[in-house]
Amino acid sequence: MSSPIISSSASGLNVRLGMSPISWSNDDLPQLGGDTSLETCLIETREAGFTGTETGGKFPSDAKALESVLRSHDLALVSGWYSGTMISNDIASEKRRITPQLELFRDVGAAVIVYGETFETVQNQQDRALASRPKLADFDAVAYGRNLTLLAEYCADYGVPLTLHHHMGTAVESEAEIDIMMNNTGEAVNLLLDTGHLVFAGGNNASVISKYGNRINHVHTKDIRPDILAGIDRDNKSFLDCVLDGVFTVPGDGMIDYDDVMQRLADVGYEGWVIVEAEQDPIKANPLIYAKKGYDALMEALTKAGYGVTY
Repeated sequence: MSSPIISSSASGLNVRLGMSPISWSNDDLPQLGGDTSLETCLIETREAGFTGTETGGKFPSDAKALESVLRSHDLALVSGWYSGTMISNDIASEKRRITPQLELFRDVGAAVIVYGETFETVQNQQDRALASRPKLADFDAVAYGRNLTLLAEYCADYGVPLTLHHHMGTAVESEAEIDIMMNNTGEAVNLLLDTGHLVFAGGNNASVISKYGNRINHVHTKDIRPDILAGIDRDNKSFLDCVLDGVFTVPGDGMIDYDDVMQRLADVGYEGWVIVEAEQDPIKANPLIYAKKGYDALMEALTKAGYGVTY
């Protein structure tokens, strides 16, 4: 499915570049690319230069079918979102919920499973303002962290490491909430660094990489349009409203310094997948054009940081 690793990187570190289908079609906002076929998403992902993809609602949930469609486009399965409810659920029930996806990901060779905490989330509700999201401080973070660790250990037993996705509109949104989760979970709970969500939440990528670089096992890259961000009224705007307004774009098209981010990831020894995603209106922002723009920006930043890239 891929050619050998480029092994001449200055640092000896290598990454792979993947693309999220969310840039073509958004499961939470079907009006954004809902009529775009999976075939188009995958053709254009490969055309833009990416060698892997995360899953979305349009992908088959049968291992043989998923493997077949990915192989036909010379793409690897990287990961995919799991809507966790470990804040409110018991560990036995959560294990039952996650097992079918774990089995699918194991059988198709996914690198990680992306855990997003969706108990009382507002990320997918256009009628709920960002400020009304659940706050981690309202829950028992110690008990939550203990149970999430047990779930992560269960995932590791399947050979599919769990990666915790801090995400706007959820109970784990801010850098302070990331700190709480990292301090109350065991090493089996890895961290997904989402550069765009972190900046949106008022956090600092350099700070999070410095503190938790040894636990970052997956990276999502998107950029932020600073003029849109500055105008957001979090007491009245929903997360999906912000997406529609264009707060997100691809790396190289916003305010985040990706040369700095990639150098800091190299400094802590990160190796793995780097995913480009940007929830945007495909009518306003042609997905293929923006995918290529994001790919080029990341390749430049990765090269400057001394990374090699696996193809």
